[in-house]
Amino acid sequence: MTVIDLRSDTVTQPTPGMLDAMASAVSGDDVYGEDPSVNRLEAELAKRLGFAAALFVPTGTMSNLLALMAHCERGEEYIVGQQAHTYKYEGGGAAVLGSIQPQPLEVQADGSLDLKHVLEAIKPDDFHFARTRLLALENTMQGKVLPLDYLAQARAFTREHGLALHLDGARLYNAAVKLGVDAREIAQHFDSVSVCLSKGLGAPIGSVLCGSTALIAKARRLRKMVGGGMRQAGSLAAAGLYALDQQVQRLADDHANAQWLGDQLRKAGYEVEPVQTNMVYLRVGDLASALQAFAAERGIKLSAAPRLRMVTHLDVSRAQIEQVLKAFVDFSRK
Repeated sequence: MTVIDLRSDTVTQPTPGMLDAMASAVSGDDVYGEDPSVNRLEAELAKRLGFAAALFVPTGTMSNLLALMAHCERGEEYIVGQQAHTYKYEGGGAAVLGSIQPQPLEVQADGSLDLKHVLEAIKPDDFHFARTRLLALENTMQGKVLPLDYLAQARAFTREHGLALHLDGARLYNAAVKLGVDAREIAQHFDSVSVCLSKGLGAPIGSVLCGSTALIAKARRLRKMVGGGMRQAGSLAAAGLYALDQQVQRLADDHANAQWLGDQLRKAGYEVEPVQTNMVYLRVGDLASALQAFAAERGIKLSAAPRLRMVTHLDVSRAQIEQVLKAFVDFSRK
């Protein structure tokens, strides 16, 4: 039985073309700055997104952590969404390893943070409080795309209030494809951007942090400190380069599959949230575990949660999405 894994877009396997690119990659010692494939990836993504420099790291968690620690000193603060990855799903690294205080705010229905609430959260210049240094946004945020006009407002807001602006752009290219713009149109509003290569883009590992020369130099030192130096990483960088060149526009296929699945599930009587990119959220309540087990018997991997998330990706075809729909319909008729 072929397994259909909808738990995340992190489960993708390298394509044959990507494996060929990895096998032929030239490598050196990246800690010494001598891996030509890594250097090319960093330079290429920095150029594409409009930044002076970039840094290749093993994971998105590390990329975000380095950004937060490069922007903020010990005892300072960043403002972030309650459901944001940098706050909720990265082990508290900013607080544990960076001694940076998070100030979480509720995320709005469209995935944004209300800038009025952000303003209220900025601490006064008083030694009783941590200094607020950074606003961190996420795009996409649980599959939702932040509008370009909101990003422009956030950029103007942070400049007015002396804050830096970081983007957890783990799915930046999903957002760009959905909006029909070059990713640079999104990245231009930020002081730093983290891009994940191992989600919808399909690379086996790796993220890239982009920013100013000074910020990336600080992040590079921090990368060494937290164990992120990967030595001969050229084959991994080659996978990222291949993904950027060959597997961006196909993200539209994932979006179309997610949209179709969401529409059909809604017609079948499920409570489905509006779908924008490659994530389908539906409310299944206390049936989550039973649904997960029912799907597993049919070769479908799901995460069990009352608010169930399914993520489409390059290893799931429309025919397989139709199998998923049938399983959900059959479950509802039990």
